[in-house]
Amino acid sequence: MTDSHAPLPPRPSDLSPTLELAFDLIERPSVTPDDLDCQALMIKRLEAIGFEITRLPFGDVENFWAVRGHHGPVMAFAGHTDVVPTGPEANWQYPPFSPCIDADGFLCGRGAADMKGSLAAMLTATERFVTAYPDHEGRIAFLITSDEEGPAVHGTRAVVEYLREHHERLDYCIVGEPSSTDYAGDVIKNGRRGSLGAVMRVRGVQGHVAYPHLARNPIHEAAPALTALTAEHWDDGNEFFPATSFQISNIRGGTGATNVIPGELEVVFNFRYSTALTADDLKRRTHEILAAHGLDVEIDWTLNGEPFLTPEGALVDAAIHGVARALGRKPVLSTSGGTSDGRFIATLGTQVVELGPVNATIHKIDERVMASDLDQLSSAYEHILEYLFVPTTREATA
Repeated sequence: MTDSHAPLPPRPSDLSPTLELAFDLIERPSVTPDDLDCQALMIKRLEAIGFEITRLPFGDVENFWAVRGHHGPVMAFAGHTDVVPTGPEANWQYPPFSPCIDADGFLCGRGAADMKGSLAAMLTATERFVTAYPDHEGRIAFLITSDEEGPAVHGTRAVVEYLREHHERLDYCIVGEPSSTDYAGDVIKNGRRGSLGAVMRVRGVQGHVAYPHLARNPIHEAAPALTALTAEHWDDGNEFFPATSFQISNIRGGTGATNVIPGELEVVFNFRYSTALTADDLKRRTHEILAAHGLDVEIDWTLNGEPFLTPEGALVDAAIHGVARALGRKPVLSTSGGTSDGRFIATLGTQVVELGPVNATIHKIDERVMASDLDQLSSAYEHILEYLFVPTTREATA
């Protein structure tokens, strides 16, 4: 601890099992793609309650798939043990990998909200459920990666391909991303917009600024086309998704000299799009707009994820039931926000929802989450398992 940090509050002696596990996970500085035995800690506890573990390392990424049970529908908890870098540690009130509970009841530390707190809640919920229902219906699974915050190539995406190749069934999935806005459980994400990225290079002719007739300025030529792209009405969205958005994130051009007309302009942009359009629709319309402006252009496209939606049904009903039982509120269904690993899991035809703590401090200095929220979240996960796999629970709420 440096002199710039506040004195670290002592670790409480009466932590709940969920908070004990959250502390143990946060103490490991598992910045992407490092796992630093977070998964080993989870695996040991899952094996103790009868889970069969398949370790799935790909590249420098640690993953595992764990299953308990032998028949019936599969409900998986999905999440990641990796966290984003801390930024300047001296700017944190408490050291980022020295978890503590502050005077206001917040669990502080990198990963408290995104998403080691959720992992702890998932695991302790499962331990209680298995103890209460050792011969439960269906199968419970865990899909855990250390590559969600990074390139996301060798993590959940790769595990999903493994599951597809091995014809593994996956009916329902709860992703522990911090979905809540103001209060734990106030929002359940039941879908996400698609993300289509692009790097566009506009070619011109380099020359001297004093002789523009001997050059062709790609910045000047591209400006009207970029204005047209930003003004384009792509769609109206639909009842589940907002309208498609187009955003330019980077523009690079020029040699650095003030008297040189550049020969090339690079523009980086992104679409967040609804199910009203496809990625191919967006590509086609973009090229049509650029062609109308006569640009000499090439585009490298990257499809980061197709939009997905889980309509009301078994999993959404279970999630709403779990939140109502544990937190006493009815959550709002939403598809807002960025992408998550749910986009890969949904390609298996799986019903996917995201349910986790409040997202106000994720990726920030002094990340924190209300400690009591994690215990309530664990209770919500347990009620979800009961709704899906204990018939009397469903019948009682019908």
